[in-house]
Amino acid sequence: MRLLVIEDEILIARGIRSACVDEGFACHTAQTGSEGLEMIKFYDYDAVILDLGLPDMNGVVILERIRNSKKKTPVIVLSGLSTVDDKVRCLSAGADDYLTKPFSKIELLARIYAIVRRANCLHSSVITIGPLSIDLVNRIVTIYGSEISLTGKEYAIMELLGIKKGSIIPKETFLNHIYGGLDEPDLKIVDVFICKLRKKMAAISGGLNFIETIWGRGYTIKENPEVRARNSADKDQVEPLSIEELKSAS
Repeated sequence: MRLLVIEDEILIARGIRSACVDEGFACHTAQTGSEGLEMIKFYDYDAVILDLGLPDMNGVVILERIRNSKKKTPVIVLSGLSTVDDKVRCLSAGADDYLTKPFSKIELLARIYAIVRRANCLHSSVITIGPLSIDLVNRIVTIYGSEISLTGKEYAIMELLGIKKGSIIPKETFLNHIYGGLDEPDLKIVDVFICKLRKKMAAISGGLNFIETIWGRGYTIKENPEVRARNSADKDQVEPLSIEELKSAS
């Protein structure tokens, strides 16, 4: 998952970012509301953690601007204010959750998982697709109970496919999810990741194909995977990569 933390208190922002990175999330930070709004405009985040007391604008204004822009990104508000009126004001403005300072990192992480599940209509932290299971908390992917050995980037792709199951995901979205807008390689590297994932999953599942190519649009995960023929006409075709791109795919 990729998160945005909008918090002007540097120590708090660093603490949140450290907890999120330790959990395996990609995490961006912004110290002002205007900077945060610009980042939300250009990147797709799974969740935003928003402090109310920012130097340039009130967090409620930021919430209203996010919702007025039609962004549905779930938002957790952080605040030292704990009255019912403060909470109601933020929830009415579009917040998905409200956490009072000081807070436990464990509780924050639990709330992040909860709002991401709700935003994507997931009822559990484990996404199940046939014999395939994606454990969002433990970052484990299994087929028929057997764990697949995945790199961090391969897991990130499976995570995105699982969270967005039923949707077609463009290659640009995969790159943004994996690299967070930093040093993004060519789009064809997504095909390389998908090819590797298909081979790893087929080896455990007996040839089941879980990832469907939607030509010209991207990839989606199948609710009902079928067995791939060894010499099928839609066999993965991947252009050769440069040494730098191969390193990025590891």
